Amino acid sequence: MTREEKVQYWLDIAAEDLDLGEFLFHSGRWLYSAFMCHQVIEKMFKAYWTATRDDVPPYIHEHKRLAELCGLYGQMSDEQRDFLQEIRPMNIEARYPDYKRSIANTLNEEKTHLIVEQTKQMQQWILQKCSPETKPSTSSANTNK
Repeated sequence: MTREEKVQYWLDIAAEDLDLGEFLFHSGRWLYSAFMCHQVIEKMFKAYWTATRDDVPPYIHEHKRLAELCGLYGQMSDEQRDFLQEIRPMNIEARYPDYKRSIANTLNEEKTHLIVEQTKQMQQWILQKCSPETKPSTSSANTNK
């Protein structure tokens, strides 16, 4: 696969996850909508990683760490950084029921709608960073931290 195909792979699955997140939002499934938004941001960071580096993105799910490792964290606004912190607990894939319930209790239609909208904004911001003008990095940062 070419670099462009690999980047497109990440962009495509991020777009699918956003579609599903919006569907779940409209069906009142706030927790799972927010989880899919978490997935969108993770995959967008991995798209950027793939667009700008010669190595494979790390197998981590922590947005802040991914953003730091790929060089985007320093370019983010305070609002974007706050959003990463806010969405962090939404990575519920392998969590215990009590944890999921406690996270679900923090969500409602208004808050989940805001998460979906902020996810779209972050997706577009990262997509702009993945533009053809982006040059591959020669950095070889340790990604096993």
